[in-house]
Amino acid sequence: MQSVKNRVVLVTGANRGIGKSIVEEFLRAGARKIYAVARNPDSLKPLSDAYGDRIVPLHIDMNVPGSITAAAEQAGDVEIVVNNAGMLNIANPLASNAVAAMQDEMEVNVYGLMRMAQAFAPILQVNGGGALVQLNSVASMKNFADFATYSASKAASYSITQGLRDMLQAQGTQVVSVHPGPIATDMAANAGLGEIAEPAELVAQAIIEALESGQFHAFPDSMAKQVGAVYHDFASNVVEANLMEG
Repeated sequence: MQSVKNRVVLVTGANRGIGKSIVEEFLRAGARKIYAVARNPDSLKPLSDAYGDRIVPLHIDMNVPGSITAAAEQAGDVEIVVNNAGMLNIANPLASNAVAAMQDEMEVNVYGLMRMAQAFAPILQVNGGGALVQLNSVASMKNFADFATYSASKAASYSITQGLRDMLQAQGTQVVSVHPGPIATDMAANAGLGEIAEPAELVAQAIIEALESGQFHAFPDSMAKQVGAVYHDFASNVVEANLMEG
């Protein structure tokens, strides 16, 4: 179980949407310093202007593995890593661009997560364990045909998140898997989900609650809570259980 207060945090995709909201809510919760990460650090200027030296802009491009290792070298004091960066392509399984769309999504949503974990898990261990938070989606549990490739990539990232939970327990690192439904972001608007989207602050608040209570899963909004309520028993008895024990 973790408190955000007085902690050093890193948030990817921090320049807008859910990521920006996470930065702001964490600062309100007392985070001491936040490495705000974006492909273009100049896009983080509004956060720096608003919060001063509590914000440290940092460059990561999930498509460039070297940028992740370079950022890890600069953020050696980080205690909580929130991997929010992700991408969504609109492609159903029969679309002519489906394979290419999913390749792009896998690169960011899955391989990006793995590279982030490989780069930052050793830092978290040195700094006392801390926490790794991964933004997954309700689409990791239910495939939506119009966004089938995105859903599949998020299912894969959710699976990797489960593996990280088991692997990082030994070093005292808490892992949180976050599963929002439609959230009011540019991504949701571009996907045609704007009318049912809910505020991004719900995601940040759910993360803080999960960190403080030691939960693995976080279901922030109305649709997510509906899924989480039905999923709870399976999660408890299968996903979070050690099935390898006799």
